[in-house]
Amino acid sequence: MLIRYKKLFEKIAMGLLSFMPNEKDIKKLQQTIKQYESDENWHLFLWKEDDDIIGIIGVYRKDENVMEIHHISVNPSYRNQGIGKGMVKALKDMYPQSTLIPIKDIETFYNKCD
Repeated sequence: MLIRYKKLFEKIAMGLLSFMPNEKDIKKLQQTIKQYESDENWHLFLWKEDDDIIGIIGVYRKDENVMEIHHISVNPSYRNQGIGKGMVKALKDMYPQSTLIPIKDIETFYNKCD
């Protein structure tokens, strides 16, 4: 289930984001989290199963009808179980009026989700 990011989940979110190739540096991670916390056009969601948060997906609302996926990551222990695809589907269901487009780094994975 997708849940909205809250400051309470900051360390978990940073841990999951650190699996992204461009988010290895701690200063970069802090900047990314701050952007999601402070800019109303950036939305971060966590994937929760049972009581565990095991995935993360982040989007930027370019305009009223377009959302750009910038981050998607799953805890390595839970990979290859369809969780990433589930997050994309849940996001599409959450924003049915919006077109989701991936940034270049995520495009290959995103194309496998359809």
